[in-house]
Amino acid sequence: MENINLIDNLKNYLDYLKSLEGDRILIENKQAITNENEINLQEDLLAVSGEETTQANWAEAPTLDELNAKIKDCLKCPFGQSRTHFVFGDGNPNADILIIGEAPGADEDKIGKPFVGKAGQLLTRIIESVKFSREDVYIANIVKCRPPNNRTPVEDEWKECLPYLIKQIELIKPKFIMLLGAVPFKALLGSDHQITKERGQVFNYNGIPTIPTFHPAYLLRNPAAKKDVWEDVQLLRKLFDEK
Repeated sequence: MENINLIDNLKNYLDYLKSLEGDRILIENKQAITNENEINLQEDLLAVSGEETTQANWAEAPTLDELNAKIKDCLKCPFGQSRTHFVFGDGNPNADILIIGEAPGADEDKIGKPFVGKAGQLLTRIIESVKFSREDVYIANIVKCRPPNNRTPVEDEWKECLPYLIKQIELIKPKFIMLLGAVPFKALLGSDHQITKERGQVFNYNGIPTIPTFHPAYLLRNPAAKKDVWEDVQLLRKLFDEK
């Protein structure tokens, strides 16, 4: 029976790699680690953002559509001056799974939706590899406007947008969160965290099981890391099925 399960797991992993366009397979003897850490940072994050969202007009929005309408003209940081579109988020507003990235790129800025470029196409295949679809989840970034030259937003920049994301989480009420990359990991769970050392573990954000993993753009540059992400999305699927 153990041999049969091993064969099934290997087949599932090979199917996953094939769905990511058949990159070279790297097989390592590495076990995914799960770890639960009780973290509640919402009040601290709001305080360091310099804005108490409970007192702001947009913070009273009862739906995602109304929240978007109230914040889409935001000019709190220089990114608002250079954007083509404010990229609020996309997907099922009642999703059990919320996927959070860093910031829009050129393709997202042009269209106004998150993860539509090459990294977004890879994210779609990753989601589908564990039998979810983009219609099943909600996808958003911490930063809502494209940084110049697609660079990684720095802390002072993502802190301006963080209260908006916290409000989105409040409205969606996801049962699980997956964080893509170092920026959302540090923003929601603390600046002392390191994605390379702690990906694939289960953290607790305000009672929500939260899994950090590598950003799809990182996988495009480092295909060997796809195995790590495969382990992480399998863990997400396992937790979802056990809920």
